[in-house]
Amino acid sequence: MFEERVVSGMRPTGRLHLGHWHGALKNWVRLQAERPCLFFVADWHALTTHYETPEVIEESVWDMVIDWLAAGIDPAQATIFIQSRVVEHAELHTLLSMITPLGWLERVPTYKEQQEKIADRDLATYGFLGYPLLQAADVLLYRGKYVPVGEDQVPHIELMREVARRFNHVYGREPGFEEKAKAAAKKMGARKAKLYAQLRTKYQEQGDAEALAAARSLIDEQANLALGDKERLFGYIEGGGRMILVEPEAMLTEASRLPGLDGQKMSKSYGNTIELREDPESVKKKIRTMQTDPARVKRSDPGDPEKCPVWDLHKIYSDEATRSWVNEGCRSAGIGCLECKQPLIERIVEEVSGMRRRAQEFEDNPELVRNIIGEGAEKAREAARETLDDVRRAMHLRPG
Repeated sequence: MFEERVVSGMRPTGRLHLGHWHGALKNWVRLQAERPCLFFVADWHALTTHYETPEVIEESVWDMVIDWLAAGIDPAQATIFIQSRVVEHAELHTLLSMITPLGWLERVPTYKEQQEKIADRDLATYGFLGYPLLQAADVLLYRGKYVPVGEDQVPHIELMREVARRFNHVYGREPGFEEKAKAAAKKMGARKAKLYAQLRTKYQEQGDAEALAAARSLIDEQANLALGDKERLFGYIEGGGRMILVEPEAMLTEASRLPGLDGQKMSKSYGNTIELREDPESVKKKIRTMQTDPARVKRSDPGDPEKCPVWDLHKIYSDEATRSWVNEGCRSAGIGCLECKQPLIERIVEEVSGMRRRAQEFEDNPELVRNIIGEGAEKAREAARETLDDVRRAMHLRPG
């Protein structure tokens, strides 16, 4: 059911690096085996900051898809598509913009932060102001229940929830709603209808979150109920109208923060990255020339791993025995910096070499990649049209 869907996207602004792998893609690979997942290339979002160089975005779109496939995103398990190939994203964004207060967008923390950080571009555009609402449309369009994010993105999920709640409040009041909800409950059978009523009372009178979760599970299990009846029952238990749009939840990821070659967060803008498909010789050169503890001027000088960017990479790539060897050898000057880096070189070269091998099939067969995207877009459209038909009816617009 759509209540279990995971929805996430990524902006195509260049080739992906190991920071993307450890920060998001590794988690996506795990999630696709556990829940229905939709992963999209957010090319419209890229235009909010790169509208003057759309040709870079177009090239990056296909590089990103190949990177995803090389990383293990499986089109047989997850739906992979390009945002702009599903125009329903734009329609829902437009419809939601009619009811979203301007102040909600202005208070999103990243709005002012990004304006200050990206000072070399003119971001005084509606596209940039409205991108959190486009994000909301991206998720609400698929009635996505879970959005994997880091803590800094939680305010964006809260905005999605507020927008969904406001839409349901304004447009979910269909005539005879309560009678239709009670009729839907009867379709579950007397015993389950009674349990639903008890859970609804417990939630509404006591605010019992467990009762709400139990009622939602009960509704979701009813295979004989039509989608519209389920939506009414979801809305009725919360005291509102028909729940047309699902309020998504943040799925906080325990993503490893991969440091860059200089110890800062790995980022293309810092010039400190290792790309997913980087040439092994380039990887070796980059790691060999990485900065180390400045106190180790000579080979015989003892060092402190906690002051060395190389140690941060060992925390992610090396096993306990290797980390112990590095820690002791650095502090005692028993090993040199190049010796310390060698296990990292081997592990990271092995990782990117695997990515390069898997990517080669798709690089050699661009038609295969386009077919994957085409099929993914069609699957996404089916779900999107279902939601938009309900949205249009609720807003008294002609269904598509």
